[in-house]
Amino acid sequence: MKTFYDYKVKKRDGSELDLKDLKGKVVLVVNTATGCGFTPQYEGLETLYEKYHKKGFEILDFPCNQFGHQAPGEDNEIHEFCTAKYKTKFDQLKKIEVNGDKAEPFFKFLKNAIEDEEVHGLKNKMAMKAIEKLAKKTGEKGFIKWNFTKFLIDKEGNVVGRFSPTTNPLEFEKEIKELL
Repeated sequence: MKTFYDYKVKKRDGSELDLKDLKGKVVLVVNTATGCGFTPQYEGLETLYEKYHKKGFEILDFPCNQFGHQAPGEDNEIHEFCTAKYKTKFDQLKKIEVNGDKAEPFFKFLKNAIEDEEVHGLKNKMAMKAIEKLAKKTGEKGFIKWNFTKFLIDKEGNVVGRFSPTTNPLEFEKEIKELL
């Protein structure tokens, strides 16, 4: 059975990132979009990155245009948007698909590791109900419902958390600190 470290993913420039290079780090993986109602979460992501990067925290940001075509730009345009508007210092990887036949194999692994996210709070639960109606379900295991689904990986490469699009990244800062 494959592990987190058995995968390679494409960087924005087309080269490969071997996830083995992240051994011993805490990693947050997120599928993002620049035109989504959740796009302001980049602020929380950058806050976490600034606080914990030097302590061994990485963010893998995968733009995804599957949900409402909310990431329409080219990879470099997406990167320029994120750095200009949200002052992100973590890099965006190559745009991918997370569901369906063309889903990035790495995301299939993540979805199988934790099939569904916990949703806390009435407001978040109501928002997720609306999102579920918009999502084009494929029936696949671990279906990702929308942009800004977040997966937390510990230093040993175990997928230890899955957070809904409605969950602000700062809401699970405690979990990141404990893993570091």
